[in-house]
Amino acid sequence: MLPRDRQPITHAWEASVSLFSVDAVGQALNAALDGVTLRQRVIADNVANVDTPNFRATSVDFETSLRAALGDGELTPGELTVTATPTRTPVGANGNNVDLRQETMAAVQSQFQYQVLTRAMNDRFQLVTFSVGGQ
Repeated sequence: MLPRDRQPITHAWEASVSLFSVDAVGQALNAALDGVTLRQRVIADNVANVDTPNFRATSVDFETSLRAALGDGELTPGELTVTATPTRTPVGANGNNVDLRQETMAAVQSQFQYQVLTRAMNDRFQLVTFSVGGQ
């Protein structure tokens, strides 16, 4: 049994009011940014506790839920869940299962995803600005 603060958590995504969330693409980008942001926080927590006895690393999954939610072409509040669950990495001698190599790779991948998503949001903003006569 994991300590109470390390139990799997599920967070339901709630739509925010934004210029970018008026359609399915904007909603998907917002939800993906939220998921990647949570993943980055969890990775940072894992790395910060690499030497903490009995600490269990956590991972974040939002892609599965996002893919399913977008299956019908529209993302509605409550349809997407971001889940943080303990990893199945083998436990070391001190009861800790943080694999620094794995966390580093996840951090690099997460940073790349974040950059791609923010670039997509920026491109959408520029398109909207151009379409209303801006430059």
